[in-house]
Amino acid sequence: MRRAETHELNPPATGQGWEARLHLGFDAVDGRSRLRQARHQGPLRVQRSFHPEGPGVCQVLVLHPPGGIAGGDRLAITLDTGPGAFAQLSTPGAGKWYRAAGRPARQDVQATLAEGSVIEWLPQESIVFDGAEATMHNRIRLADGACWLGLEVTVLGRQARGEAFTQGRVQLGSRIDDAAGRPLWFEQGGWAGGDPGLARPAGLHGCPAFGSLVLAGPAIAADWLAACRSLTPPPGVEAGSTALPRVLLLRARGASAASVRAHLLAAWTRLRPLALGREALPLRIWQT
Repeated sequence: MRRAETHELNPPATGQGWEARLHLGFDAVDGRSRLRQARHQGPLRVQRSFHPEGPGVCQVLVLHPPGGIAGGDRLAITLDTGPGAFAQLSTPGAGKWYRAAGRPARQDVQATLAEGSVIEWLPQESIVFDGAEATMHNRIRLADGACWLGLEVTVLGRQARGEAFTQGRVQLGSRIDDAAGRPLWFEQGGWAGGDPGLARPAGLHGCPAFGSLVLAGPAIAADWLAACRSLTPPPGVEAGSTALPRVLLLRARGASAASVRAHLLAAWTRLRPLALGREALPLRIWQT
């Protein structure tokens, strides 16, 4: 079996935080999806790829050994797939965004999908500490017949410590374009620590955890939206879903990351066979 081509980029040159970059390229050869190339700079990397579902799906865990994102850190993850490749990505644990001390931190995920390819972006939750200055942005481009399925959960404050989000800011953005660069979906927004909107029904309604599942592809079938709307959220979770011609969006908010994620994963379990033609198998790393 051919191993992925691996390169280390130039080391970070800033003393104000990590400048970390990771580029992963996937292709498909004779029905086997594989990690073709991995390049990294700083503390972002992958160890190896897995095929727990068989050769058709290449699974990769994105590692950030420092265990958290500190003020001044800038992380950039770029993904590309060859025609027909299927890549599934997750993380080994929750991402932690530390108090910023006046220095914003940022993570950008950029994915370019070739014809008929699939990326599932399924990281574990992001915990934004009180006082953090966090920006998370995704930029996706889909060729004809390609599909993107992203599931992300954010928690404001360390709930295990009873910490509220009273200082700092979190900013979130997402854009999905078609092959010609025309936007299929675009949104951006954020929350400042202590913002009254955190408690309002039109905001987070007092819920420290929130998340979304975004499915984008050639077309959204009516039964996919119906499958999401038929789910009963766990106690304490509020959820809603909507569909555009090529994008399905499910949002949820609740008292804990676990409950919000459970609802989004229930939707993933329903949608994956319908949209991607594969049974939804929970990743082993999620059980550890």
